[in-house]
Amino acid sequence: MAAHYHLPAGHHVTEGWTMAKQVAASGSVVIARPISEVFAFFSDAENDPKWRSGVKSIRRLGELGVGTQYEQTVAGPGGRSISADVKVTAFEPEWHVAFEATSGPVRPHGDYRFEAADGGTKVTFSLSAELSGLKAVLMAGMVQKTMDGEVGALPKAKAHLESA
Repeated sequence: MAAHYHLPAGHHVTEGWTMAKQVAASGSVVIARPISEVFAFFSDAENDPKWRSGVKSIRRLGELGVGTQYEQTVAGPGGRSISADVKVTAFEPEWHVAFEATSGPVRPHGDYRFEAADGGTKVTFSLSAELSGLKAVLMAGMVQKTMDGEVGALPKAKAHLESA
């Protein structure tokens, strides 16, 4: 008789019977500033502490562009520091910047897209990560909440840029 397994909602089984879950968040905001200014702000992650409250420290290693790496420490559960270094994977001035985490317990991919909008620049920020094994079961909710918070902080970036 075949065994039947019931997985939590949103989970799936990948090849080799490893449980996995995709978590993602995305949001957009229109900022009343020129696209060049908005791109410059978001494309350099050293600006992240100005709008992302979970960033404890961040330092760029090298010039901006594909392959640029950042050493980053973020606030984890209970306020403890977690290494969350990132690397730029796409850099197309005034249009697109993407990155991936290279350290930490979760390795999300992030993406910023920029387009002209009435009165300024529309920024779309997306995050995604694939969790597998116990991380899929134990951490999915916490990771989703964190991603939702990161994307939800876009209005704080808007306020910062528009007050400058």
